[in-house]
Amino acid sequence: MIRFSKIIQIVMAVILTGLVLVQSREGGLSSAVSLGAGYRSKRGLEKIIFFMTIVLGILFSLNSIWMLYLTD
Repeated sequence: MIRFSKIIQIVMAVILTGLVLVQSREGGLSSAVSLGAGYRSKRGLEKIIFFMTIVLGILFSLNSIWMLYLTD
């Protein structure tokens, strides 16, 4: 069981890294200091990627806690 959890953890880490890198760069600190654009809501694929990142981050955390439980 612990082996399966480790494999799932690695797969989720790779996918989560990819999702974070795919997101637009306008949402970071650079937009806070720029004077040009105002607030813009996420739409379409950008919104789906955003929510997938949140869900996968939660699943990643829960799997980490589960792996701690299995090692005891």
